[in-house]
Amino acid sequence: MAVDDKEIFEELCRLLTPFNTDSIELKPETDISADLNIDSVSVMDFVMEVEDKYDIDIPLNVLSETRTMNDLIEVVRGRISGA
Repeated sequence: MAVDDKEIFEELCRLLTPFNTDSIELKPETDISADLNIDSVSVMDFVMEVEDKYDIDIPLNVLSETRTMNDLIEVVRGRISGA
């Protein structure tokens, strides 16, 4: 299943919409937690949505190092390809 970064970014933006209560413009360098002012429970809810959408598992140790949208795109791409 080949998915490019642009498709992943667009899908992540769509999944983030309910959590982006201030309607912040999302960019690849957006810090998900800090820029969007999302608490850790909401971040976990968002991550579960991402995992369900792509049928992947994102370990907590990987998640703890994932700050920006770009970081998350790399994690999703890596998980989809089985890395």
